[in-house]
Amino acid sequence: MSRKGNPYDNALMEFFYKTIKRELINDANFTSINQAQLEIFKYIETYYNTKRLHSALSYQSLKDFEKQHP
Repeated sequence: MSRKGNPYDNALMEFFYKTIKRELINDANFTSINQAQLEIFKYIETYYNTKRLHSALSYQSLKDFEKQHP
């Protein structure tokens, strides 16, 4: 990632990283890299994409938003 204000800045991914750290990683106690990878995958596939409401999408989950806008 680049410095703040750089045209190559990726604010969306930085926001996602902040969210996943706050909601999953900060309170977790992983015993291995494989366990961390599995928990992150499960978080994204079973919660973030399907259940977590996003204010930018009128408080819909990503999955529901994609169903309405194919």
